[in-house]
Amino acid sequence: MKVLAAMSGGVDSAVAAARAAEAGHDVTGIHLALSRNPQSYRTGARGCCTIEDSNDARRAADVIGIPFYVWDLSDRFHEDVVEDFLAEYAGGRTPNPCLRCNEKIKFAAVLDRGLALGYDAVVTGHYAQLRTGADGLIEMHRAVDAGKDQSYVLGVLTQDQLAHSLFPLGDTSKPEIRIEAERRGLQVADKPDSHDICFISDGDTGGWLGEKLGDAAPNSSGSIVDEAGEVLGEHEGSWRFTIGQRKGLRIGTPAADGKPRFVLDIEPVSGTVTVGPREALAVTGLTCIRPLWCGTAPSGPQECTVQLRAHGEEHRAVVSPSDNGFDVVLHDPASGIAPGQACVVYDGSRVVGSGTISATLR
Repeated sequence: MKVLAAMSGGVDSAVAAARAAEAGHDVTGIHLALSRNPQSYRTGARGCCTIEDSNDARRAADVIGIPFYVWDLSDRFHEDVVEDFLAEYAGGRTPNPCLRCNEKIKFAAVLDRGLALGYDAVVTGHYAQLRTGADGLIEMHRAVDAGKDQSYVLGVLTQDQLAHSLFPLGDTSKPEIRIEAERRGLQVADKPDSHDICFISDGDTGGWLGEKLGDAAPNSSGSIVDEAGEVLGEHEGSWRFTIGQRKGLRIGTPAADGKPRFVLDIEPVSGTVTVGPREALAVTGLTCIRPLWCGTAPSGPQECTVQLRAHGEEHRAVVSPSDNGFDVVLHDPASGIAPGQACVVYDGSRVVGSGTISATLR
């Protein structure tokens, strides 16, 4: 096959490209330029789309012996990922920008362009496995290395996208990948993993949001209240808070029982932040919108498991399709779940699909 290898400059994507080439595919390496000012993005071990990452990707492509190009997708990234991130926080929700980047950039913009140019598939360094099911559909399963499994952030992929994707690393552990990279002579063998949000250069999400949203936002300031509505303090931007947050509340009045308070709710229009005890965070049900199914959508209630955070645990649940998405009843309560997060549905190790949490039931 003629394939595009998305090369971030890290060890995983470099080994994935090398394996694809070794398997006999006609591979072209591409690095995505996602910012017109790369210095504004995280650098070194904390980024994935800086100038130094581009140089690392180019050197890896040279070692593998494949053509290499840089694709400028900065405008699309800003619109579909950065602006979406801002809008979600302004609306009192907690988005996952990496998941949105996979959906809108790596497996939409890149794949669409690749298919138009005559390529058959996109290969990435994500840790997940693809199999062909008994019905002939492509199934996505969790990776062998549970600690590195990335099926959650790939739960937005459709059947058509999976049919044009390759994940060569899903059957291998991360330590084995580093050993293989060193054996292949790839200089990124010991490069630390990227983490955090790439487009927030200093890691201060609250400060970055305050700078971008400014005083004109409807929730630029507001009150911190308890469950009874008593005002406990004031804040300078509801985007500085997330559901389940305990630190940084700056409440002078202690709770009557002396226990810590947690953020329970964020009202986006007034900017009111409600706090309360840990037990009040327990969620027993979810309403999810924007459903994306990896294969055939469930036709009725289905016993399954759901994952609600990128590195969170699985929860036993019943998922029931609705007119606008699906509803989830959790067999055991989950804590600190916020609207805007993704709910990814699993049948064993297989990813069924995903949706965006719009409401929680406590």
